[in-house]
Amino acid sequence: MSSLGHRIFAAVYDPMMAPSEKGALGELRDDVIGRARGTVLEIGAGTGINLRRYEGVDRVVLTEPVAPMRRRLAGRLGDARVPVEVVDAPAEHLPFDDATFDTVVSTLVLCSVADPAAALAEVRRVLRPGGRFVFLEHGAGEGRRAVWQRRLDRPWAAVSAGCHLTRNVADLLPAADLHPEEIRVLEPRPTPAIILPFRLGVAVAA
Repeated sequence: MSSLGHRIFAAVYDPMMAPSEKGALGELRDDVIGRARGTVLEIGAGTGINLRRYEGVDRVVLTEPVAPMRRRLAGRLGDARVPVEVVDAPAEHLPFDDATFDTVVSTLVLCSVADPAAALAEVRRVLRPGGRFVFLEHGAGEGRRAVWQRRLDRPWAAVSAGCHLTRNVADLLPAADLHPEEIRVLEPRPTPAIILPFRLGVAVAA
């Protein structure tokens, strides 16, 4: 996506998501962020929708590689209730030492990274042994929905900042040495059916 495209997408993202965020999606974000412990990394923090949800953790590092998103995130830093740092970095190349974080958080991010397998390998690398990857991701339905997701994946990605409809993050966890502890398959409403289902999960670093 062009720089203009990123600026437009950053400008419309929060209004576009508002109906879902006020309903079940917001509750799912609360669930995910409520599982964070210790020193936390959130990859692809976007406009900072999750920021106000962090409580009772030591500190939070937020990565966001897209400048227009990062500027909107900066405008929300006053909502933070814990120490926060913002870093310009893609999920596939995290500028942190091995075994740095107790928790890594991802919400609606791995659908749009260039290489989700590489991103998960980085998540595993920066997690401490026994650390947890907690996520809320979407896509990869079944039956007729899966057929339409495959048909629409390329045009959808072209207008949605690289968001793909066909990725199942749960399938990629074992190769990254992340061991699923819990995975829930959900269909929150109101949410466009083409992006469903959502998967809320916890995976542990061996």
